[in-house]
Amino acid sequence: MKRLRLLCALIGFTSLPVVADMASLSKEAFVSNLINQMTLEEKIGQLRLIAIDEKMTPEKIREEIAAGRIGGTYGSVSRYVNRPMQDAAQQSRLKIPMFFGWDVIHGHRTIFPIGLALASSWDIGAIELSGRIAAKEASADGIDMTFAPMIDIARDPRWGRTSEGFGEDTYLVSRIAKAMVQAYQGTSPNAPDSIMASAKHFALYGAVEGGRDYNSVDMGLARMYQDYLPPYRSAIEGGAGAMMVALNSINGVPAASNAWLMQDLLRKAWGFKGLVISDHNGINDLVQHGVAKNHREAARLAIRAGVAMSMNDFSYGPELKGLLESGAISQSNIDNAVREVLGAKYDMGLFEDPYRRIGVASEDPADNNAEYRLHRAQAREVARKTLVLLKNENGLLPLKKEGVIALIGPLAKSTVDIMGSWSASGVPAQSVTIYDGLKNAMNQGSLIYARGANLTEDLEVLKYLGESEIKNDPRPAAEMIDEAVKAAQQADVVIAVVGEPRSMSHEAASRTSLDLPGRQSELITALKATGKPLVLVLMNGRPLSIGKEQKLANAILETWYSGSEGGNAVADVLFGDYNPSGKLPITFPRSVGQIPNYYSHLNTGRPYIAGALRNYTSQYFDQSHGPLYPFGYGLSYTDFSLTDMALSSTTLSKTDNLVASVMVKNVGQRDGETVVQLYIRDVVGSVSRPVKELKNFQKIMLKAGEEKAVHFSINENDLKFFNAQLEHVAEPGEFRVQIGLDSQNVKEQSFELLSEQGSG
Repeated sequence: MKRLRLLCALIGFTSLPVVADMASLSKEAFVSNLINQMTLEEKIGQLRLIAIDEKMTPEKIREEIAAGRIGGTYGSVSRYVNRPMQDAAQQSRLKIPMFFGWDVIHGHRTIFPIGLALASSWDIGAIELSGRIAAKEASADGIDMTFAPMIDIARDPRWGRTSEGFGEDTYLVSRIAKAMVQAYQGTSPNAPDSIMASAKHFALYGAVEGGRDYNSVDMGLARMYQDYLPPYRSAIEGGAGAMMVALNSINGVPAASNAWLMQDLLRKAWGFKGLVISDHNGINDLVQHGVAKNHREAARLAIRAGVAMSMNDFSYGPELKGLLESGAISQSNIDNAVREVLGAKYDMGLFEDPYRRIGVASEDPADNNAEYRLHRAQAREVARKTLVLLKNENGLLPLKKEGVIALIGPLAKSTVDIMGSWSASGVPAQSVTIYDGLKNAMNQGSLIYARGANLTEDLEVLKYLGESEIKNDPRPAAEMIDEAVKAAQQADVVIAVVGEPRSMSHEAASRTSLDLPGRQSELITALKATGKPLVLVLMNGRPLSIGKEQKLANAILETWYSGSEGGNAVADVLFGDYNPSGKLPITFPRSVGQIPNYYSHLNTGRPYIAGALRNYTSQYFDQSHGPLYPFGYGLSYTDFSLTDMALSSTTLSKTDNLVASVMVKNVGQRDGETVVQLYIRDVVGSVSRPVKELKNFQKIMLKAGEEKAVHFSINENDLKFFNAQLEHVAEPGEFRVQIGLDSQNVKEQSFELLSEQGSG
């Protein structure tokens, strides 16, 4: 009855006989009736997404909401802050509820590993768990929508936002995109413990030139459709309720004014019915892009292109009314945008209950940051799955929980950096550092700590990234290195925690170098000179150029930014309480000069030939060919063997399936997991095709000595690509199937896809 009375009030009905009719209204009819009751000012208000800041105090924002001039906010992340704003909405003429959004990227109060780390797990169940818990925690704080998942393909690690996404591969990112959307939204985005997903950044943001944030993208349509667009479509297939528009231009047209992108592709070709939101200031940025001379023109371009909601709005509110009166835009431009906003609110269940996620004041937590609100066990379990063992010379790892360990490095005690960028409502004081994790785990022996180096000595870089986060030690570099060497000399083994501060792997944090910043490389050289076994623990949000350091280290563990329980998870792996199983979701180049260096490249007309002298092939003559670590790579504390592959047939018709099988055996002494990866190459096509493409994978657990058959079913859909005419086709001919534990070391067989005539 509460819902029915609210619906009646919203569209102007008051008599009980009409209530029964209201109960039978569809979403479309309800939204249309409501739009018919709205004034122009109320419609424009629904298109504005506003943050509380120094210009918009809580009192001012409540006044604007009550007047119907704001449709949603972002950045308000507690029930007691959001409740008064929802109260204000219920005092407005039509009582249209607010929604509250926030960047819940890899956890909310419990911080899970960053996106690039989650992808390293190759464990869809673990990834879904992280998203489901994030949704439960965020919804419990009155949040209705997350601006996530970030599903941009990233093949240039100079880009700071590489850390936020899921890597370089179209198939893997697409699988994760759908899983994360479904985890956030649960059984339905209207459930009290679910939040609506707003996938981002549409489109191609990860392909910015030079890896420089906000830069341009210039890309042919075939490559766009084949490599970069599928994750967004996968998010839509997963039910994403909203899509955030990218800040970059695409072939000269900014995404925020790109009618082809948002009308022809997103809505018409893909059938997206949800809400389209600009990125922060994305509409105003059209002036700087050079396609609009002022905010008025920017608003006109964006609303006509299909941007429904303006984040950090300074364009729609002031300009849409005048644009409509002048005839520069139509009433349908506004109404269509309002329909999307109201539809999203309907889907989030806010018309049924505006306080669905805010709840009642008597149930508010006394302390938002209370320990009981965290999900530490799950965070630790997920984090362990994301760690990638890159090197383990002579089985140095796992370590014993005894003796003397020297823990060195500027990141070893950092509660802030271990959370990574976009750490939502995470509290640094609640993070378990690597120092904490090792200390917690050691039964006997002792732990010696020395900082060893600062993360940067460049004062301009320090100022740019923020001195509040990067707290430099004022001592001379030589003194810090000397202290670290003395600590190492007293130890049985040295663990150096090195990498980047999280502010270097963030928005607006593109780099021209992938080297370890500051004096960390010099520190590693000095530690190696002690002759003590040296373990490198990397903490970073992008692949780094660690060729020199890789040679010096006896073992290397990639931990990314592993979240609230990161220190315990790292200790679990270093001491062998957990056998690492992570695999790289992105290629590690030898140097920045190799970029882009992704595994699924085209072969070229003159592919590299190993061992040939001065051959006229595609290579750099001054550096070893190929990556330092390939896509899909990761070691274990046990060893796995694969038999030769068997195919169920050497031919495949367009209507049948073919099965590729291998036997995988754990030939080591420990139980462990590994990821069996399926790649396919189209040998001859109407256009040049990649040397291989990931098409499936299975993560399996095997006890020591156990073996298991792994089967992959292949059909025509796995062989399709976008040809020069943008037709999605599978062309008859030879295909090579590859199965391996990474993208380079594979077993291979061939089969032929038959033409329709041949299959008859």
